[in-house]
Amino acid sequence: MPAEGPAGPHDDVAPPRTSGESDAVLGRRAQLLATEHWGLLAARSTAQSEVLSRITIFLTLVSAGLVTIGLLGQASDFGGWFGGASLAILAFLAVIGFMTQVRVMNVSEEDMMYVVAMNRIRGAYVDLDPEVADVFLASPHDDEPGMKRTYSFLRPRRLSILLGSSVMLLIVVNACVVGMLVGSAVIAGGGAFAGAIALGIVAGLVLAAGFMTFGGVGYRWAWSHHAPRRSTPEGDGRSLR
Repeated sequence: MPAEGPAGPHDDVAPPRTSGESDAVLGRRAQLLATEHWGLLAARSTAQSEVLSRITIFLTLVSAGLVTIGLLGQASDFGGWFGGASLAILAFLAVIGFMTQVRVMNVSEEDMMYVVAMNRIRGAYVDLDPEVADVFLASPHDDEPGMKRTYSFLRPRRLSILLGSSVMLLIVVNACVVGMLVGSAVIAGGGAFAGAIALGIVAGLVLAAGFMTFGGVGYRWAWSHHAPRRSTPEGDGRSLR
């Protein structure tokens, strides 16, 4: 067994290559990873652009619908055919809102999917060159703590992400639309004004709770069925939990 020689001046610069792969092979692998990385970025950007357009269209329809109801009320003196017309407009807005809400929640899950996929690619970059690990602010780990790290580099954000999200914005708007629809239906059916307000509030809260429960269940299901390639080490100071 040969004796070990003294440490050279560059022994601590980079770990020895144990795979025996040539620079050409590693370069080709890095190029393939970069191509996939850019493809994920493009798909993420396209999805975000599409869903923002959907949200804009829906909010424009809500604004136009409420203005139309006000104008119809003035034209009909809030009597006669006004009740049926307002219910039809609110029902239309509720349907469009439901479709938009589902799409936004799907895109939110897709965005998380793209982030996890890019974390996995970032981990492959670290495998190719371990020295770049300290350069990445985003996480190279494709587990849940790694995903949270990539979404917020400098500090953990939990409640603010939820409250400021497009999903929560649409939940509030849709709850208001459905609440107005239910309340208007109660009044159109001869119910008391106070009862209409109470039922409208209950309907809005039930809808909001249903969407939030659906989103939470889907989030937990996705992570329970995901097998990360690189898990965030316990006690890692770079992880945000």
